[in-house]
Amino acid sequence: MEHSYDEWVSNANEALEISLVQPAPTGLRSIASFNPKFTYSIFGDEETVIGYQGLKISLRFNASDMRPNLQVTSTKKLKTGEIEPTDIRTVLKGYLVDVAFQKLSEFEQAIKQTPGANYTPPGERIRTFVGNDGRYEIWKGTLSDPAVLQLVKRVEIFVPFFIEGGTFIAKEDATSHTVDSADRWSIFFLYRTRQLPGSADLYEHEFAGYSTVYRFLLPVGPATPPRKKAAATTGDTDAFALPPSDDEGHQTTSFALAKLPCRSRISQFIILPPFQGKGNAGRLYSAIFDEYLNEPQTTEITVEDPNEAFDDLRDIADLAYVSKLPAFTDAVHVNKAVKIPRTGPSPRNIVDTAALETLRHTTKIAPRQFNRVVEMYLMQKLAPAVRPTLEEEDEENEEDDGGDEDAGGKGKSIAAAVAVASSKGKSAAAALPPATAEQEHEYKLWRLFVKQRLYRHNKEILGQLERSQRIDKLEETLVSVELEYARILSMFESRSKLAADQQVSVKRKLSAEDEKEAAAVQNGSKRARVEDA
Repeated sequence: MEHSYDEWVSNANEALEISLVQPAPTGLRSIASFNPKFTYSIFGDEETVIGYQGLKISLRFNASDMRPNLQVTSTKKLKTGEIEPTDIRTVLKGYLVDVAFQKLSEFEQAIKQTPGANYTPPGERIRTFVGNDGRYEIWKGTLSDPAVLQLVKRVEIFVPFFIEGGTFIAKEDATSHTVDSADRWSIFFLYRTRQLPGSADLYEHEFAGYSTVYRFLLPVGPATPPRKKAAATTGDTDAFALPPSDDEGHQTTSFALAKLPCRSRISQFIILPPFQGKGNAGRLYSAIFDEYLNEPQTTEITVEDPNEAFDDLRDIADLAYVSKLPAFTDAVHVNKAVKIPRTGPSPRNIVDTAALETLRHTTKIAPRQFNRVVEMYLMQKLAPAVRPTLEEEDEENEEDDGGDEDAGGKGKSIAAAVAVASSKGKSAAAALPPATAEQEHEYKLWRLFVKQRLYRHNKEILGQLERSQRIDKLEETLVSVELEYARILSMFESRSKLAADQQVSVKRKLSAEDEKEAAAVQNGSKRARVEDA
């Protein structure tokens, strides 16, 4: 009779429990527990562990310095035979630092020797804010700082747990990063803080998430040096020149890569589950954006392969930013004096393109993202009688998979999209006064403006279609974009209202205690320490 091993198969996502803990008078105190979203890159595509019953994989982190500890228990373990039980510790060795495999008693002893009140995150504190669930801090450092590198190595296992297809940036081998390479990686840590009872300037720090940003250096000057000798040139030149070097080609002066123009790209972005749904992701993104907006070397802020949830976050944050920028709100509007010809090329002056290009460089937003934000901003300014909206029932049933700007189309049914958009929320529109001719004209101009970008974006695909098919496909794509923008604007407006209400309820200046703590950090009385892992 063939033996069944189904009872020896465990779901890795359910068996693995992650906890943030703090030392307590007796043992440990858990402040939050949660499960990973993905484990396929660790335990295989099926995300299963074989050979155990009653399996529990406990991965604890000291809430402040994120020192990890792994413990594996089970009620039964399959004896070695036809099927080998998964060697859990060996599998996880490639994802955890060595200190994670100490005994639980050693872990408890180690974190008791480092009370949370004595811990200061590595790097420099760049922002403090107050949320509904407490006070938060954002700290920034680079991988060239040993304390930053140590913390990144400890928390990088969250990348495969929560980012689909995510990869590590810090290797166990300390020589894997040159100084220049390490300097190109900036790390932003998010911590929730709790003031200790009876103390004026002591806080406990609880790790809440982090993000990594990489600097891509941009070319400076011509691709190749000019053929003319330097002595023969006169006047100013933008010719590329290397730093002075000796006869053997070794540079005799330092060459600061950090001073070169670059494109700063957000690579990884993680908010741990206990701290999600509280506006923390938006605040961390805005802090990162502001940091590079004010950095002269950064010419553009980009994002590496964002998922749909991050796309929404980015859209809302970028729209909030430009909506408060006087130079943007003054220059970006639909030119209602433009007339739409019955035949011939469409007008190119619906929006001031020269002003848009200047603003794009000023805001450092990537071209496609900037265009989307401009279109959403202009759509928001349309009169309610013509502005595309979503019915409440459509919004509730909408899957959070975003609109598709590819003319090939995917996701929701185009036919359904056309039906919903053409109604423009009939129940809501019934209570509005009818649209004026001017409002209808502005809406048509806005649609034409968006169509122009969609055509450029999909020119190769659309060029393969007959004219009538091309017109239909472009219209269908525009309708899906209208629906996507309506969904995002609905979230933007509701969150803006919520944020305003929260500001009223929690608004306050930094307390004297906060200022004392800031002074203590700046004076060097508290420093991040580097341990054995």
